[in-house]
Amino acid sequence: MSAYYTLFKHVLIGPPLKGYYRPWVEGAEHVPDSGGAILASNHLAVSDSFFLPLVIQRKVVFLGKSEYFTGKGVKGYATRSFMEGVGTIPVHRGGGRASEAALRTGLQVLQSGQLLGVYPEGTRSPDGRLYRGKTGVARMAIEAGVPIIPIAMIGTDVAQPIGQKVPSRTDIGVRIGEPLRIDAYAGRQDDREALREVTDNVMVAIQSLSGQEYEDRDAAQYKLELERGDHTRRDSQDSP
Repeated sequence: MSAYYTLFKHVLIGPPLKGYYRPWVEGAEHVPDSGGAILASNHLAVSDSFFLPLVIQRKVVFLGKSEYFTGKGVKGYATRSFMEGVGTIPVHRGGGRASEAALRTGLQVLQSGQLLGVYPEGTRSPDGRLYRGKTGVARMAIEAGVPIIPIAMIGTDVAQPIGQKVPSRTDIGVRIGEPLRIDAYAGRQDDREALREVTDNVMVAIQSLSGQEYEDRDAAQYKLELERGDHTRRDSQDSP
């Protein structure tokens, strides 16, 4: 565990957050004591990435956009230090080679025996519903041969609505489900049908924990449609 992560979780950030928000957790016993695993969570607020690691004993690694690590001056240094402190690894965002690079980085994390935090929806929910998962989570799990642990963040969208920087004091919790074993899919990391089946199973497990309404469409695409004022066109693509 890096010195930055230890300092942030156990000294600078963790104790104040725990003391003020008092987040609860159910099912912590489902997280393995060692070995690689994917923590697949719904995504309701920016603070999800703070509260999830807070209730788990092991270090959780997230993938974050590289721009967080390239800022200049005092602000840039502070942002970079903070992202390193909460266990974020920089990756270039986008499609094509950038997406492939992110998957490769995630695989390296898993193959080194660490926990990888993933938001299968790919972005925060725009309205509190649970959206269709992207298949990258299944591809990494199958290729690395690790379990996927479904997780539901509870109340973070109430504590921190979109646009609010600091979460309000309210009940915030984390529900952790039983690991989803994907042994039957071994060697099928390039099979789109297998990837979609595994991903859909993950989203069903997350929904059973969160109680969210499910929307079978791409959240990022829906956000773009909302910005354009087009609420009716459904996304037909199924990108990883």
